[in-house]
Amino acid sequence: MLSPTWPTPAIEPRFDALLAASGLRALTLAGRRLLPIVQGGMGIGVSAHRLAGAVAALGGIGTLSSVDLRRHHPDLMAATQGLSSRAGCDADTKARIDAANLEALDREVKAARQLSGGRGLIAMNIMRAVSDYVGCVRRSLEAGVDMVVVGAGLPLDLPDLAAEHRDTLLVPILSDARGVALIVKKWERKKRLPDAIVIEHPRLAGGHLGAARIADLGDPRFEFDRVIPDSLEFLRKAGLEREVPLIAAGGIRRMEDIERLQSLGAAGVQLGTPFAVTQEGDASAEFKRVLAEARDEDLVEFTSVAGLPARAVATPWLKAYLQIEPKLQAVAHAKARCTKAFDCLAQCGLRDGLVGWGQFCIDNQLAAALRGDLKKGLYFRGVGELPFGAQIRSVRELMERLLAPGFALPQPLPA
Repeated sequence: MLSPTWPTPAIEPRFDALLAASGLRALTLAGRRLLPIVQGGMGIGVSAHRLAGAVAALGGIGTLSSVDLRRHHPDLMAATQGLSSRAGCDADTKARIDAANLEALDREVKAARQLSGGRGLIAMNIMRAVSDYVGCVRRSLEAGVDMVVVGAGLPLDLPDLAAEHRDTLLVPILSDARGVALIVKKWERKKRLPDAIVIEHPRLAGGHLGAARIADLGDPRFEFDRVIPDSLEFLRKAGLEREVPLIAAGGIRRMEDIERLQSLGAAGVQLGTPFAVTQEGDASAEFKRVLAEARDEDLVEFTSVAGLPARAVATPWLKAYLQIEPKLQAVAHAKARCTKAFDCLAQCGLRDGLVGWGQFCIDNQLAAALRGDLKKGLYFRGVGELPFGAQIRSVRELMERLLAPGFALPQPLPA
């Protein structure tokens, strides 16, 4: 839970000076003056304590992803080794793996907090679509995160789950002004407002996307030039414009992007892929290489096993899967229980035999990407050339670059 007083200034002094020189506005949340930069939550394990702690230590918002964090803890992996290969995923298997992941969540929050040195904020990103959504929210609150961010579904029940944690920031991820109005109205009835709202652009972001169908990704209602002003107009009429800041996410790569979005009324921005490929990113070196070297023409949209449009690198595994997807769809049928891992999603195209949904195990494929297995991995990525091209640089260098004008790619680091 947030302390009513902050003994340490949120922004590292050098970055406070960079922010002032940039002309960008600071982001204020929980009474803290922060850099207007949020590191997006990326699972499985791509954004864990090393990345989140490094971002917060400079004065930004560092975000952990709650999904399957046990994969960063050898003892927890050993304790759950072989459980997913048992005959189906019974209740005991699921309970033991969920418990291991919640223990890992505790550890990761503490480690990120220690690395932050008391600066910035530490957030937890939780997918509304996961089966243990309630458990992840409650454990994150108990672990003392500053902010809970929820996407991949409408978190209408989040105020109820956080009723005893009034100081923890609650932030939904939405993609259009209608969603903003719906959440605000529903939450107001529960005597709570979003502390901020992430506006994620489905045409630009990576991972699971906030549109009903792939065909909707280019819908004009998702354009920042429309959704930010329309959302602000709704908030203004409701007398809430100063109470609910908007954070734009998707395709942001340089200071000029932040400047433009702030001119539209956004208070800050959220970036995923540029942080995923930093030195402090918690995934493998091979994972970072794949994302850093991918170009927009290497990306493909498809329907995820969670039933949502998704964007990822067209790796050998994804290409092969998409070739046989029609055959898999034709024989899709409900299984008695999860046969691949640990029943991670509340609704799963593969387990539940949902035609039109993905027919693969997302936990297996994302875990393969985390360790750099190109033949089996699913590599989510957002649109746009990265700030350092294919180079892997530090969080500090990335944050410096985001606070300075110009986009000319730098010279490679000396060998």
